[in-house]
Amino acid sequence: MLPSELASSPSRRTSTLAHLDLVSEIGRLKKEKNAVILAHYYQNEEIQELADFIGDSLELARVAQKSQADLILFAGVHFMAEGAKILNPSRKVLMPDLRAGCSLSDSCPPLAFERFRAKYPDHFVVSYINCSAAIKAQSDVICTSSNAVKIVNRIPKDRGIIFAPDRNLGAYVAEQTGRDMILWQGTCIVHETFSERKLIDLKVRHPDAEIIAHPECEATLLAKADFIGSTSALLKYAMESAKKTFIVATEEGILHQMRKKAPGKEFIPAPPNANCACNECPFMKLNTLEKVYLALRDETPEIQIPEDLRQKALLPLERMLEWSL
Repeated sequence: MLPSELASSPSRRTSTLAHLDLVSEIGRLKKEKNAVILAHYYQNEEIQELADFIGDSLELARVAQKSQADLILFAGVHFMAEGAKILNPSRKVLMPDLRAGCSLSDSCPPLAFERFRAKYPDHFVVSYINCSAAIKAQSDVICTSSNAVKIVNRIPKDRGIIFAPDRNLGAYVAEQTGRDMILWQGTCIVHETFSERKLIDLKVRHPDAEIIAHPECEATLLAKADFIGSTSALLKYAMESAKKTFIVATEEGILHQMRKKAPGKEFIPAPPNANCACNECPFMKLNTLEKVYLALRDETPEIQIPEDLRQKALLPLERMLEWSL
């Protein structure tokens, strides 16, 4: 069957894929095409299991920059794959599903942010990596949740700072650094959804549990946390802590790695406000094993960035990597 026939017939494509050993086929294609698969901690377990590298945004940005692969498949969301393309313009960067966007990135439209910046022309612009290439291009430096405090501390004390797009991370960094920052009012739908009341109820039922939280959560929830850190920092802390039970306030995908790395411990996802799977990122979960296979096979969807935009977005990313050493 021709690829065009599969694309035009979802039922025939599904039937064909059902007869393939997708993990073996993905392995074969990786070798054949000298490809590398990068996966964020929030991906489905089956994708994490076959990825060459698993990490948070900073770790994967570094891997993308150092990779010698001809083909980079990024199992994450759109801004992450864009970041890989910005750092690797000569390589083909693929995403399993182009619809895998980010609510936080979408909360900061480039034209609106340009008008916002114009009100503070002398301010240094720090943008969280969870933003589009167009926002990166308007920034002086990029940060991640793991290096945000370090990055802000590098900025001269006499410079005003704009922090975008996450207001919760920005408020946390301002508290940690003592810097007065102007915050763009963006948020992540997952980290905004955790219920403080339900978290307290859960802590009552598990009094010996430690609460560990990502700094994208709201301040009222962070105030209840025993430890606050990036995704990779939460994983490291859970592995090294003497505690045996943890309530985890971030996207539930990280629990797979926590259970693998610390098999004798219990990890409980923090509860959302609604009775739903709202602590799972719906964008991250758009990527599937079938889509990974098809992306490698057909070398599409491909991330494309105009060269002038890529060059502008590259400078603040390179500054971040330099300042993170």
